[in-house]
Amino acid sequence: MTKHVDYYFSPSSPWTYLGHGRFADIARRHGAQVAVKPVDYGVIFPQSGGLPLGKRAPQRQTYRLMELKRWKAHLGVPLNEQPKFFPVDATPAALAIVAAAPSGVDAQMRLAGAIMKALWAEEQNVAEQATLRAAAAKAGLDGEGLLAAASGAKAQFEAFTQEALARGVFGAPTYIYRDELFWGQDRLDFLDRALAT
Repeated sequence: MTKHVDYYFSPSSPWTYLGHGRFADIARRHGAQVAVKPVDYGVIFPQSGGLPLGKRAPQRQTYRLMELKRWKAHLGVPLNEQPKFFPVDATPAALAIVAAAPSGVDAQMRLAGAIMKALWAEEQNVAEQATLRAAAAKAGLDGEGLLAAASGAKAQFEAFTQEALARGVFGAPTYIYRDELFWGQDRLDFLDRALAT
């Protein structure tokens, strides 16, 4: 039986960035097929009780930074906890990732990883086309062609967002396997165990 994981995320989420490589390794190790589904948390948060970062209580914002430092050290992943270009409009990046679907899941995963690294480790603005073209090149994709195709990806991006809402997704990243939600990169151990059974 084929193992299938739906991967709902925002390319501007530091938690998605921290878990992205580990998730790819887990899926590969278990032979799981991944469906790459960037979604709009600007739509999801108001319907699920979530708040954008700037509207969260100060103590929550402070603790978030503490946790990012902990996970950065624990995983040995390069991360600027307060990058220059954040918050950022993640829609252009998400559309590029959706538009990469004809190149295959591996290409989408490479592109998502390059975009998140640009934001969280390289101080790049992932809302700018030049940054997305560079990320596409790092992922082995044609940046110009990809950005041209991204304008036609909006309907699919919106469909993924509505699908995520219908399935109970409320945070990033969320991995769904056999209709079970695993929210957050800190739940990857549980997803790993589930895929092993």
